[in-house]
Amino acid sequence: MNKTEREKMLANEPYLSTDPELVAMRQVTQRRLYALNTAAPDNLAQQQDILRSLFDKLGAGFEINPPFNCDYGCHIRAGKNLYINVNCTILDCNWVTIGDNVLTAPSVQIYTAYHPTDPTTRMTGVEMAAPITIGNNVWLGGGAIICPGVTIGDNSSIGAGSVVTKSIPDNSVAVGNPCRVIRQV
Repeated sequence: MNKTEREKMLANEPYLSTDPELVAMRQVTQRRLYALNTAAPDNLAQQQDILRSLFDKLGAGFEINPPFNCDYGCHIRAGKNLYINVNCTILDCNWVTIGDNVLTAPSVQIYTAYHPTDPTTRMTGVEMAAPITIGNNVWLGGGAIICPGVTIGDNSSIGAGSVVTKSIPDNSVAVGNPCRVIRQV
């Protein structure tokens, strides 16, 4: 059985993002994001309705401050009490799973998408995407970048400006570029 480009994308296999199904999905998402990011600041009900329509799962007690951006939205699963500050970007070309009680500072970037490093292969237009998991009770500092395939363990804090290229264990304080654990909590 031949896989669709979306099935390949979600399996972390090379896929073409120019596939008509994927393009159409992103266009729907972009219309919803436009409505979210241009909604009146005091119209929280409208903003929350749009966010519920974007995410695959969005637990109770969430607050996501626009502007917010993502590729698809439907590949994001979040638990209860999610707080996302302004200017967050989630490239959800693969699953992004976010636990309960996660807090993100401004300008956090969560990227499942990546490209081949070989220039000849990259020029073919293929991309890949690896899932990201963020555990429960996690704090992501301002401007943190979470790279493809990373897991951030429960009760961990990621320092502002960190670039998380490798998984972080539970109960860790991690900082830097590349991000590394500096102590356990």
